[in-house]
Amino acid sequence: MNFYDLSAVTNLGFNKKMSDYEGKVILVVNTASKCGFTPQYDDLEKLYEKYKDQGFEILAFPCNQFGNQEPGNNEEIKSFCTLNYSITFPIFDKVDVNGDNTHPVYKYLKSQSKGILNSEDIKWNFTKFLINKKGEVVKRYAPIKKPLDISKDIEKLIRE
Repeated sequence: MNFYDLSAVTNLGFNKKMSDYEGKVILVVNTASKCGFTPQYDDLEKLYEKYKDQGFEILAFPCNQFGNQEPGNNEEIKSFCTLNYSITFPIFDKVDVNGDNTHPVYKYLKSQSKGILNSEDIKWNFTKFLINKKGEVVKRYAPIKKPLDISKDIEKLIRE
């Protein structure tokens, strides 16, 4: 199994194959609208605008597992992201990133890149996974890592 074998439901209710992103550099982020890290949406959009024409995608997966910080439904989440941060990158259906109902995308990502103390669990919102053009997870970033600080890693993968 690899990343391209997976799929997820978009915020609009359509099934999206990850193979549609084959050959692109991808940043997958679990997001939330009422989190201290929510302003990272602004920098995520800046990254997307800067690199999207060079084969870069951001895939946002809203998650309500950390302090109920993403209580909204799909329409509310999309509206919040559009009105407050002018998000243009894909937003998926709300998912679980830990526990018995962990979404397959996150099961895969966590198995490929462990976090602090070699744990697979996602610790909080805005954990980021960077995937190369071959669909390989190359790096996992903690929520405190600012999106713009990932620019050099993205640029390196785009050039490869």
